[in-house]
Amino acid sequence: MAADDEPSVPRAPGNRAAALGVLVATALVLAAQAASGSGSRLVLLLVFLPALLAGLGTVAQTVAASVWVTAVVAVHSALYPPTDLPARLGTLLGVVAAEAAVVALCARRVRRERRLFRMRQSAVALQRQLLRPLPVRTAELELYGLYRPVEEDTLVGGDLYDVADTPFGTRVLVGDVQGKGLRAIGAGFAVLSAFREAAFREAELTAVADALEAAVERHNAYAEQSGELERFVTATVLCVRAGRDVRAVDCGHLAPCLLHADGRVEAVELPAGVPLGLAALTGEPRAVGRFVLPAGGVLVLLTDGITEARDASGAFYPAERGLAELAGGGAAALPGALEARARGWSGGRSRDDVTVLALCRAPAP
Repeated sequence: MAADDEPSVPRAPGNRAAALGVLVATALVLAAQAASGSGSRLVLLLVFLPALLAGLGTVAQTVAASVWVTAVVAVHSALYPPTDLPARLGTLLGVVAAEAAVVALCARRVRRERRLFRMRQSAVALQRQLLRPLPVRTAELELYGLYRPVEEDTLVGGDLYDVADTPFGTRVLVGDVQGKGLRAIGAGFAVLSAFREAAFREAELTAVADALEAAVERHNAYAEQSGELERFVTATVLCVRAGRDVRAVDCGHLAPCLLHADGRVEAVELPAGVPLGLAALTGEPRAVGRFVLPAGGVLVLLTDGITEARDASGAFYPAERGLAELAGGGAAALPGALEARARGWSGGRSRDDVTVLALCRAPAP
């Protein structure tokens, strides 16, 4: 799923289609009225036409349909009047009141849709600031991915990722904030802001991780002052340079998986580190791990929205087996295919935000 999906305004039926539908329905009701005899009141069924249009069409279309139906009922009442004048006036007044209520409901629906559209536009603008659109191509690698928050209408959640094409190589961040959904955005934004600055400033990858640690500590200090929950963030920070081993710092996150061209899946072992925000508890410096990303291989970075998907018996989704089954499909298709398999494993239920990144070496120029 692209990170900058545009929201769209709900489309109303065209004026020509709406008018044709109203005319066809009117003809059918009048034909039924004529077949049943002048004493029948089937013509009053036309009152429901504007109500149906109010749920889909514009206010102008609903007003036009209401005026049309009122006119048809008035003409029919004049041609085939009830036995007394009060009954005739009561019928017309009832039709007018019903159509006025329908127009008011349509106007309320349109205002609500416009308000929701503006809110979704704001969410998209926020998402563009938080998350880089995918795919991303640099001189060193090609990166494809999928990001799906558990609260899909919010567009953003507790997972985070970013890519920085720096003088030190292409640096990639993937992380998962404690908690999920909108509640985790603050800590995620603090980490992303720190990464976007430190990735270009710090030559050492451990210094980048230290900058992220400091950002989470500052966020937690503010959270404590405002009475909010303190949070930690699991993350992996890595750097890819042409012709060199990949360097990575683990901050308590899931181990990357290396999918070889022959279909073998290998969990990359990195020096263990604590999540961001908890380093003060151990005092141990973070260490850099190195491994080879061969040509034709795909490095997969996940969050636990994939690995913690459960089936009806409570069993977790076997991510490594799923990756092996997807070998040969290419890095571009892998994130979506893996997420679809995990979702199918859990019966379509999502319990956490999902991020899947697939990295491969860029072809030689």
